[in-house]
Amino acid sequence: MGFISAPSSTKNRQKAWDPEMLQTKKGNQWSFGMKAHIGVDSRTTPIHSVAATTANMHDSQVLPELLHGQETRVGGDAAYGG
Repeated sequence: MGFISAPSSTKNRQKAWDPEMLQTKKGNQWSFGMKAHIGVDSRTTPIHSVAATTANMHDSQVLPELLHGQETRVGGDAAYGG
């Protein structure tokens, strides 16, 4: 899972607060925007599913959306992509 780059402001182009853009802290680094969650086959590496959430969404909450039902094993990596 990695963070998708976004402007540092919490407001959108219309100068309004954007409810889809939230902030989160990992270690000492604050990030603002959205997060990409990507389901990948570990043997052949094609991407089979993608979900985008607010930056503060925990990776475990998106796991059901990333699974296709034929998995024989599941692993995760919460790497920071900033």
